Amino acid sequence: MKRIIDVAKEAGIEEEHLETYGKYKAKLNPSLWEQLKDRPNGKLVLVTAMNPTPAGEGKTLTTIGLAQALNTMGHKTVAALREPSLGPCFGMKGGATGGGQAQIVPAEDINLHFTGDIHAISAAHNLLSAMIDNHLFHGNALRLKPDRIVWKRTVDMNDRSLRSIVTGLGTGNGAVRESGFLITSASEVMAVLCLSENMDDLKVRLGRMVIGYNEAGEAVTAEELHAVEAMAVLLREALKPNLVQTLEGTPVIVHGGPFANIAHGCSSLMGTKLALKLGEVVVTEAGFGAELGAEKFFDIKCRQSGLQPDAAVLVVTAKALKYNGGVAKHELDAENLEQLQLGLANMSRHVRNLQKFGVPVLVAINHFVTDSEAELDLIFSECRKLGVPAELSQVWAHGSQGGEKLAQSLLNLLQEDKAHFAPLYDHTLDLQAKISVIAKELYGAAEVAYTPAAKRALAGMEQLGFGQLPVCMAKTPYSFSDQPSLLGAPEGFTIHVSSVSLSAGAGFVVVETGNTMTMPGLPKSPAAEHMSLEADGSIQGLM
Repeated sequence: MKRIIDVAKEAGIEEEHLETYGKYKAKLNPSLWEQLKDRPNGKLVLVTAMNPTPAGEGKTLTTIGLAQALNTMGHKTVAALREPSLGPCFGMKGGATGGGQAQIVPAEDINLHFTGDIHAISAAHNLLSAMIDNHLFHGNALRLKPDRIVWKRTVDMNDRSLRSIVTGLGTGNGAVRESGFLITSASEVMAVLCLSENMDDLKVRLGRMVIGYNEAGEAVTAEELHAVEAMAVLLREALKPNLVQTLEGTPVIVHGGPFANIAHGCSSLMGTKLALKLGEVVVTEAGFGAELGAEKFFDIKCRQSGLQPDAAVLVVTAKALKYNGGVAKHELDAENLEQLQLGLANMSRHVRNLQKFGVPVLVAINHFVTDSEAELDLIFSECRKLGVPAELSQVWAHGSQGGEKLAQSLLNLLQEDKAHFAPLYDHTLDLQAKISVIAKELYGAAEVAYTPAAKRALAGMEQLGFGQLPVCMAKTPYSFSDQPSLLGAPEGFTIHVSSVSLSAGAGFVVVETGNTMTMPGLPKSPAAEHMSLEADGSIQGLM
């Protein structure tokens, strides 16, 4: 690894704008933005993927490898990624820093506590929770209804037993009421930090977060509780983007970590905007499949910020296509052209969906050694039918060298095919109409069904003046539908909206579908069971 001050220097960042965390990590001071803000932006490229499978698709891996390849070819490139959550690291997914020859480093630090951003977000969120209960205990001047307090607590770990709790038990411990925990990646404070332009914007957004409703049915905010300044104190350092590097020394800004199935799934706006001033090309990613992360990148992050994406890269694998065609996980290594052909419907729908946003699309086929030539030929053939370029990516095995063809195809696309970006829906549509557009246009649903509680919540938000906000769909990532087992490209199904919540600070309405959980649980055999700390200090089983 290079020293981070050297990585920064090569990226055009002077040391005075850095706050180093050891030799290999640094935060970027607001002074850097003041120096760079008048520079023209580079090209913005979103890396997304088909629906995830147990085999893994390699979206982060591809983002890292593509950035390395572009830099090696002489095109100054910066990657912008999210921070990993401890929940998936110790649960099912493991580390989230790429792999093979396409990794960001120091990987163990990034996957664990990094620079403390997620802990700071948890602390700020829970400070507000504590202040709410303290307000109730000391007289409740705002006349909050305890049964209409919507602000929960948070922790950066998968813990299903905390989904529903009762607080205040015991003499003198405050009002007894039902509550629960979110995982920190689903916290509105996380979304607020990721969508803020600067500290002033952060404070405004924190202030308008709705914590509950009073006896008159009016929304009560964090600002009314006088919590904003104290929360900003806790978030002061976390708001600064983090700078690290790839194995080949390409600069990477890693900042923020919302999940795309239960939040908006994009790294911070501040990190992206800095990257656009530093690089000719910025390669960023959005979580899970394109119908989740990419849709929210376009309809929430770009809509709010005015960002103009120039292209999208869709990551697919032969294994994932076979899985979507009905092949069992333990049989994915074997050639199966018939099931792969069926699974190609999933890729095709994602391509067409991305094109609906007016951005050129490039398909990246993340290569596995078990892929047969016939399988790869079939994928290339389908891409030709769709009229989109496709390249084999071998960045896991060969780093930048394995991504040069992919990088060249991207450069050709950026030069030859101009984007005409537009969000999927008009912000003036009512909330139910926005949900319907996403469900029918992107997912392939025939209709949307609402629980009575969800209908009442939507009507209440419209009445309170929040109908102009975009919607943030919370849905299983494994299917276009809200049913994880419905693979491929299903059509004619019903999307079931179970509940709706307001994220006024973040600037969107969260729409929960199916059995979506904002606090995940650990699998039967979590990754934590297979980790060890060796005598020499090395960690086994994290990656």
